[in-house]
Amino acid sequence: MQTDILIAGAGLGGLSLAAALQKKGADYLLVEARERVGGRILSVDLGPDGAAGVPADLGPSWIWPGQGHIAALLDELGIGVFEQSSSGTLVYEDENGLVRRDLDYSSMAGSLRIDGGIARVTGRLLAALPDEKIHLGHRVSAVREHNGGYRVELTHGDDITQVQAQRVVFAIPPRVIASRIEFDPELPASIRQEMQAIPTWMAAHAKLFALYQQPFWRAQGLSGDGISRRGPLMEIHDASPAHPGHGALFGFVGLAAGSPRREPSQLKADAIRQLETMYGAAAAYPLDIVLMDSSLERYTATGEEQMTAQHPRYGIPPGMAGLAEKGLLFASSEMAPQFGGFIEGALEASHEVLRQL
Repeated sequence: MQTDILIAGAGLGGLSLAAALQKKGADYLLVEARERVGGRILSVDLGPDGAAGVPADLGPSWIWPGQGHIAALLDELGIGVFEQSSSGTLVYEDENGLVRRDLDYSSMAGSLRIDGGIARVTGRLLAALPDEKIHLGHRVSAVREHNGGYRVELTHGDDITQVQAQRVVFAIPPRVIASRIEFDPELPASIRQEMQAIPTWMAAHAKLFALYQQPFWRAQGLSGDGISRRGPLMEIHDASPAHPGHGALFGFVGLAAGSPRREPSQLKADAIRQLETMYGAAAAYPLDIVLMDSSLERYTATGEEQMTAQHPRYGIPPGMAGLAEKGLLFASSEMAPQFGGFIEGALEASHEVLRQL
């Protein structure tokens, strides 16, 4: 196969870049190691066999006013947003298990959620692309200089497909590039070190969702927000849908990646006990509970990830930026200097790569 531009990674950055190139009539190919698009964006329906139809964003959850790229894309796709529920008081659990329910504070007030789940965005982008332009389940395993461009090796099970491309765009985390892709000639050690030093946003984290018949905490004057110094959930939010009906809570797991307590069955049991302690007896009986541990996602995490208290400083380092002259470009969210790590950052980075292309 041959193409002008090969895009590695069909997350939001890769999909939006492919959509823009499709509109321009450019010659491109989009490949993705997973058997689905979206990358770190993943929405599932909570409920027995998904019957309840309550979307849960297992990856990113929010966008914010003032983020122009995602606002323009949602408007183009005809997808609505609604404000994160924040009315009421916050529940606080200290390290000894003592609980307060009277704190007038909401950490995510003013943030926005996408109606129906964030995967609606990636799904709409995918629907606009021709089938022959997309290859799912194909991982970039090697990039070799060849004939003035690159011979890219794609691994699919035991099979290897070769694609001749003039330019290669990596819409995947830099650490994954450094750890999983062979280059010939080898990248300079300084550039690999730059890649390894960039934390993959949320790669060490896990999220747990609990679905209920209704958002019972609101009748108690609670916002759904919770902070715990005891765990296993360290930060909790209302994850209920925009329209009246079922209620849902989700929490970020505060245990280190690889901790024995992150074993799924134990973690779910411990989390339900914690929710009961913090929100009352009704929290002990969820209709459904779903766990997403990003540290176990092969195409997100590399085993080096640690949870950090502060948002990393993102943006493309000098060495990696210099590879653009050789036709190697980078479009993951971690490459965005303003909104790195966020949904907006993925679009920010892909727009910059489009400009360079």
